[in-house]
Amino acid sequence: MVVTTKAIVLSSLKYGEADLIVRCYTESSGLKSYLLRNVLKSRKGKLKPSYFQPLTLLELETTHKNQGNLERINEAKILYPYQTLHTQVIKSALVIFLAEILTNSIQEAPEDKALYQFLEKSFLWLDTANEIANFHILFLIKLSMYLGFYPDTSTIAHPYFNLIEGNFQANNTGKYCVGGVHITELKQFFGIEFEELSQVKPTKKIRMEVLNLLIVYYQLHLQSFKKPKSLLVLNQIFE
Repeated sequence: MVVTTKAIVLSSLKYGEADLIVRCYTESSGLKSYLLRNVLKSRKGKLKPSYFQPLTLLELETTHKNQGNLERINEAKILYPYQTLHTQVIKSALVIFLAEILTNSIQEAPEDKALYQFLEKSFLWLDTANEIANFHILFLIKLSMYLGFYPDTSTIAHPYFNLIEGNFQANNTGKYCVGGVHITELKQFFGIEFEELSQVKPTKKIRMEVLNLLIVYYQLHLQSFKKPKSLLVLNQIFE
């Protein structure tokens, strides 16, 4: 079946001498993997390796057989040429981190247009924004809503956050119940949009603690989730 769809590149892996295996989150069909034959050697082909950098927004014409195998891309074009995401050092580090987060989080995902639209809107905002130091924290919180484990904020006034239950508590009830300054700072990210991020001003140390806490939260709620290898680099950049 020939399908035309918008797509976000999550990862690309060299396969053999000249092929790429590309994973995309598509608007029409959810997560899809594609085999691009000879794309690394052919100069005259319709598909260019530069199209498949992490988080690139594409419009694809594809052939989907929906049999669990690698699919085929017939044509691709850049839907929105980023101005800064792949050229500014800090944003490039964020891109690698976010792509790794999504690759670890979205393993077998059917069509979810709301998730696709959230991702597209988020990356378009990031491309044009200047104050981005807290972007990844709010992104992780918002992403958890689409993945099914957004924290219960009905008791957000309580001082402890239970990572297992995903709620705020009055008392410390165990190993995965956390309190402290970074929980107070975490609360400021709930109920805001990316445009309001400049209002949240944690110290570099607290920002790192909040981010590491969210990574643990993802590990506890997603069985296949692995700690991103790019986390160390990201923490160093924002130190």
